[in-house]
Amino acid sequence: MKAVKATITKGLNVGSYVETCDNSGAKLIKLVSVIGSKTVKGRLPAAGVGSLVLAAVKKGKPDMRKQVVFAVIVRQKKEYRRPNGTRIKFEDNAAVVLKDDKGNPKGTIFKGPIAKEACERWPGVSKIASIIV
Repeated sequence: MKAVKATITKGLNVGSYVETCDNSGAKLIKLVSVIGSKTVKGRLPAAGVGSLVLAAVKKGKPDMRKQVVFAVIVRQKKEYRRPNGTRIKFEDNAAVVLKDDKGNPKGTIFKGPIAKEACERWPGVSKIASIIV
């Protein structure tokens, strides 16, 4: 996992439901925790594009349901700022399910665009991504 240059606004709190955009077998996941997040007392940890999260699979294939998996957020509705001054936002929130915390994706096909920040941070995700925005 590499550092990201962009100042990414964290748009997804713990407890949020996020759709997956890969063919791993999971359809809907619930964020359980954000790996490496630091907050103040009483504030929920939040995730943004490129964040590694632990998530529980809520909908999907029967063998995937009720599992706790690692995932990377690849799209978010909340806009964030890039170093060149542009602001970018997507029309949905999406995540990619990982095999392990090293960043190897479980699926082989990603539907829709993937944020450039997620690809810079996770080389395994960028290998499979077809559209990088």
